[in-house]
Amino acid sequence: MISGFTKEVLALDAGAEADRIVSSTREQVLVMLRRRGVVVGLSGGIDSSVVACLCVRAFGRDKVLGVFMPERDSSGDSLRLGRVIAAQLGIDTLVEDIAPALDAIGAYRRQIEAIRSVIPDYDEGWKCKLVLTSVLESQGLNITRLTVQNPEGEVNTVRLPLAAYLQIVAATNYKQRIRKMTEYYHADRLGYAVAGTPNRLEYDQGFFVKQGDGIADVMPIVHLYKTQVYQLAEHLGVDEEIRRRPPTTDTFSMAQSQEEFYFALPYQLTDLCLYGVNHGLCADEVAAATDLTGGQVEKIFKDIEAKRRAARYLHARPLPSVPMDVD
Repeated sequence: MISGFTKEVLALDAGAEADRIVSSTREQVLVMLRRRGVVVGLSGGIDSSVVACLCVRAFGRDKVLGVFMPERDSSGDSLRLGRVIAAQLGIDTLVEDIAPALDAIGAYRRQIEAIRSVIPDYDEGWKCKLVLTSVLESQGLNITRLTVQNPEGEVNTVRLPLAAYLQIVAATNYKQRIRKMTEYYHADRLGYAVAGTPNRLEYDQGFFVKQGDGIADVMPIVHLYKTQVYQLAEHLGVDEEIRRRPPTTDTFSMAQSQEEFYFALPYQLTDLCLYGVNHGLCADEVAAATDLTGGQVEKIFKDIEAKRRAARYLHARPLPSVPMDVD
């Protein structure tokens, strides 16, 4: 048990942590993996910006390649802010527009097809996103809903049947998987490793796509809570506009936060509750530090455990039919 639990449990010695990550990542890439540098997919978000900063410290700016991978639903801010951090670091970058690949493989068509099964009028000029009710407001099972906006700006939100939801998610997951294939193309041609950008909250709770943004050769910040990533960003001097930008999915055509799409709570609260779960704290101890009731924290604890159960599949390695000896 941790007595006197406060928000300060997530306070980070950012300088010491940055040095430790830089040393570890350098050892992993150069010695263990025998790669010459790293590829980082730059999204303009806090996580990829921090990872790029750490990699420049580890390998030098001439051994870090930043790759921008926009598509037709991407926010213009993502490319703009990605270029801001790349310019700040002085690294080489490439723009790989993945929209043609997504179009050819049917990602957009399959998404539209699933939405039309629920909203027949949905067409190319419309926009969409998936949303969840706050964990604190939901009653029982928290069901994902679909929000659409027509060309006249009218917004409508409907509950999704399971089949339509699964097809929308499956079609959208093409984006993360094609991005990761693109990162590995450049890593292979340069003899580099791929640096992943998930933080602890995302990786623990399954906020990633299997064989997409959930894979990489090294994951420099996967042990850090999202709150700590922001602390590290300030220490590393990440541009203030990037640090002020709310965490987004940048996946659907309508603007969408990570909170409304997946976590159903601000990351600051989820971090503290996840820390409480990880350290065996009771709900009342965590509640005292979060301005929530013990009952509300219990709901969050249950949601964390439910997401962990769902994430087991995402973390699982391929299963052999017969156990294999490993030398």
